[in-house]
Parts: sequence; structure tokens; C-alpha cells
Amino acid sequence: MLQPQAQQQAQQHAPAPQPAQDPRHHPQAQQPPVPQHAHPQQAWAGAGGYVSPIPVRPTHLGHALASEWTKIRSLRSTIWTLGVMVALTVGIGLLATLAAGSTRVMDPLLGVGFVGVLLGSLCVITLGVLSISSEYGTGMIRTTLTACPSRARVLTAKAVVFFALALVLTTIATTVVALLDTALLRGPAPTTDQWLRATLGAGLYVALLGLLALAVGALLRHSAGAISTMMGVVLLPMLLALFLQGESVKDLQRTLIEYSVPSALAQLYDIPFLTTGPSGWTPLLILAGVTAVVLGGAYAAVAQRDV
Repeated sequence: MLQPQAQQQAQQHAPAPQPAQDPRHHPQAQQPPVPQHAHPQQAWAGAGGYVSPIPVRPTHLGHALASEWTKIRSLRSTIWTLGVMVALTVGIGLLATLAAGSTRVMDPLLGVGFVGVLLGSLCVITLGVLSISSEYGTGMIRTTLTACPSRARVLTAKAVVFFALALVLTTIATTVVALLDTALLRGPAPTTDQWLRATLGAGLYVALLGLLALAVGALLRHSAGAISTMMGVVLLPMLLALFLQGESVKDLQRTLIEYSVPSALAQLYDIPFLTTGPSGWTPLLILAGVTAVVLGGAYAAVAQRDV
């Protein structure tokens, strides 16, 4: 009899059962679900892919330009080649001006700067080759293409950075020489066209020569071979013309002289080797066309060949 009484007391003190509640009226069910924001790099990881904790952002040409500018300004070869170029252009131009003296009448007045620019262009050609062939020689090109898989973007960045640097420094050097010639020499005052061709025109011509050398370096991928090829392009036509003395080869001799690099530079300074051939700004346009063709071949070769 004690056991039924204990069960009755337990039932009296037990809490009353709560009525079932509709989940639609539950206070927690009325709260909207918290939106789950996707990781900012999830789009790059793919569906269900790994998301790196390292920030990743899409690259563009500006990053490649910054990388190439960092490389070209941190190399000792850049400092030496461009430093020697400026020294040759300004130094030889100054020596030629002092040798001419202030008593002689020079016409054209700016023509004495030609020799220094011609010798300085050899340094720019060397740097143009080394700016790309050295990476193939050391294997650094693999790291470059790993960081920037777009080969066309890499070549474009190299070409833009090198051309801009060579153009600025060469134009500054030729402008300094032109100012020295105007201050120290006697002769007819140069016209605006003569000023532009002796300063900006010469700078553009030398920078295009360097860009052509860069394209040849991308095609050959060998520093010594590309530099030798460019030296042949610059010097060989004029040297061959000196040995072609027969009457049957007079036309070939004239053509080699007219379209050689020294003669083209001389045309920019109004001191042509021959009275025939391209004149004015035409030599610059011819070199620009040749450079564009060779650079196009370099783009095709870089895109198809393995590193």
C-alpha cells in the first residue's frame, strides 16, 4: 500500500506537460537565416576548391610593367650600358664641338653630334639583347613565366619598359649635345625640324634599334649570338660597301650605303653620305617598320616555343 501512495505523490508533484507549439510561432524560427558570405577568393578556387589564405587578385599589364621596371633598374648591366651610352654621346659630342672651335662656321650646326650618337647606340643595342636573353641564359625566364603565364604580356612589358627608358635617356643626351653645339659653335641657327630630328628623332632611332635588338634576342635566346647579329646589321652593310668597287656592283654599293644604320642617322643630322636615298624622317619610319615585323616574329616565337 505504500508503493501506490508514493506513485500518487510523485504524479502530483510532476510538472504538467507543455502543449506542442507550432514551429511557425516559435520565436527562434521567426529569425531570418544568417547569410553565408562567400570567401572573396572562392571564385578563383572553383566549386568546392581550396581557398588559399594568401590574398590573390587577378594580374594585369601594370603588374608586369612594375616587375620589368624593378628588374631592369636593379641590374648592373643597365647602369653600365646606359651610363657608357650617355658618356659616349655627350663626351664625344663635346670633344667634337671643342675640336671644331668657335671660329669655323658649321652647317648644319648640329651635325657634330652624329658620331657620339652612333657609338652610343651600340650600348643600347647590347642592353636590348641582354634585357631578355640573359633570363633565358640563367633560367630566370621560368620564374618570370610562372608568375605571369601570359607570354605576350611579358614580352610587351619588357618592350615598353626598355623602349621608354632608352628613349628618355638618349633624348636627354642628344638634347644636351645640341645645346652645347648651339652655345659653342658658329653657324646658321637650326630650324625647328632640324632640332627635332637631332634630338627626339635621334633618340627615337636609337631606342628603336634597341627594341629591334630585344626582338632579335627573343628570337635567338642567346646573348652572344643576338649581339653579334645586331652588330652585323649596324656595321656590315657599310663595311661591305667599302669593298664593292666594281662598276657592275655600283648599284648594290649605293643601296647598302643609303639604307645602312650610320647613313640613316646621318640623314637625321642633315649630313647624308649620299645625295640619294631616304631623307628627313623617312629613315626613322623605315626602322620602325622593320622593328614591327621582327617584333611580331618574336611574339609568335615566344608563344609557340617552350622555355
